Amino acid sequence: MIIQPMNPLLSKLQPYPFERLKQLFAGVTPNPNYRPISLGIGEPKHATPQLITDALIAHMQGLSVYPPTAGEPALREAAAGWLNRRYGLKVDPATQILPVNGSREALFALTQTVVDGSQAGAYVLCPNPFYQIYEGAAFLAGATPYYVPSDPARNFAVDWDSVPEAVWQRTQLIFVCSPGNPTGAVMQLDEWRKLFELSDRYGFVVASDECYSEIYFRDEPPLGGLEAAAKLGRTDFKNLIALTSLSKRSNVPGMRSGFVAGDAKLIKPFLLYRTYHGSAMSTVVQAASIAAWNDEQHVIDNRNQYRAKFAQVTPVLSAVLDVDLPDAAFYLWAGVAPAGYTSDTDFARDLLAQYNVTVLPGSYLAREAQGVNPGAGRIRMALVAETSECLEAAQRIAEFINHSKT
Repeated sequence: MIIQPMNPLLSKLQPYPFERLKQLFAGVTPNPNYRPISLGIGEPKHATPQLITDALIAHMQGLSVYPPTAGEPALREAAAGWLNRRYGLKVDPATQILPVNGSREALFALTQTVVDGSQAGAYVLCPNPFYQIYEGAAFLAGATPYYVPSDPARNFAVDWDSVPEAVWQRTQLIFVCSPGNPTGAVMQLDEWRKLFELSDRYGFVVASDECYSEIYFRDEPPLGGLEAAAKLGRTDFKNLIALTSLSKRSNVPGMRSGFVAGDAKLIKPFLLYRTYHGSAMSTVVQAASIAAWNDEQHVIDNRNQYRAKFAQVTPVLSAVLDVDLPDAAFYLWAGVAPAGYTSDTDFARDLLAQYNVTVLPGSYLAREAQGVNPGAGRIRMALVAETSECLEAAQRIAEFINHSKT
């Protein structure tokens, strides 16, 4: 019998959190007295702005042509203009910006471009808890993920000081996520300074995942990686790539549109990789993306919707769970201990069975490292639906917890 060869690295991939959630809920019968409400998947549910759908319809003739992988100059210029308005940055649209089909595709492809898997013991660092594409991209590039814990006592800041010298010496790439998924934490300038100093010392690339940058609750918008570099005099963005997306900012996750920006010496080989990978963005989507990046009012309106929603939902949940308003993003990262639970999976399963509300166990968003799974005992709630639905879910969770204590 002939055995069909397969890439052996595929065997290292772990099930995605939502597949694990499906397995957890197998055999659970949700309470039929309640309509189902899901706070599990971080998929934006606010309406897509009309200006974007109008641009899509107006440029349908673009389906008849092959799009350039580098993107149309007008799209790169729109991205550069947004970076200037948002962060005060001067970025060359020809050499320092590249359109991508959403941040997930770019995170994966960038890893394949940057990591030299032929070097034994190569590490890719990622925060823990984390977005699982970081881990999968590292494995398939031939590297080993190293999970860096977050510190709950410091608003879930990543504890870079915990990384051993021997690991730094073999690190080729690190992922940062600010605002963070699932914690909502925002990196401060001192953290960026530390990472840049480490990058200069050891030569690794920093990939800054910033897809939640426009959903925030403080008066000051989150600091971006390129912005931090410029503040610290690193105007060439050496070994730094920032990744952003329209999915959350403009409520168009199905459009699969974003861009990367940063070190021109990294953008050039990244473009080469993506040319062979077949990752060009449709010119129809490019036209709609230009309209989106050039308009800020719909972003302000979207942010205000989230602020109003979190202002109503957070007090209800903070009364029964260990949770506070995050710095940014659209998640609540809650500890379940006040509810009398030690297991996040038990909490999620019982909540579904009794009140037909879905939440994501925090342990599914992290890995056990240094003997600890930092997501254990926590849940992630994505407040992406309309305010009334999220508020009803919060009230059901509060009722579930209060009943479980009696």
